[in-house]
Amino acid sequence: MDNMSEKKLLFVYNANSGLVNNWLDIAHKIVKPETYACDLCALTHGSFREKQIWKDFRQEFAMPMEFYHKDEFLKKYKSKWLPSYEFPIILVADGHVMEPYITAKDFEEINSVELLMKQLKSFKR
Repeated sequence: MDNMSEKKLLFVYNANSGLVNNWLDIAHKIVKPETYACDLCALTHGSFREKQIWKDFRQEFAMPMEFYHKDEFLKKYKSKWLPSYEFPIILVADGHVMEPYITAKDFEEINSVELLMKQLKSFKR
């Protein structure tokens, strides 16, 4: 794991990286959005790009944020000690410790980007 000297939030989307996966995700969000597998992406992105309100929020947020597709996250943090996470998830990384902050189950209750931002603003460093 990286040497992490300060707390940061790791956002892991329930989607894989790559151009083909990106196009499949776009198509899925347009054709059948209610069955799209990534609640985090559905909150922070429209069909084609990141929502401006979210982009502004994350650029002004006081805590560092890193964003990963699930395949990128699993590759970067591969370890026999890495818990089995359900995605999407937001983790708090502090040194070599990662703790869930908002889980896939929690995302079922977060129905707007504004609610997600409110939840993140309430995070205690």
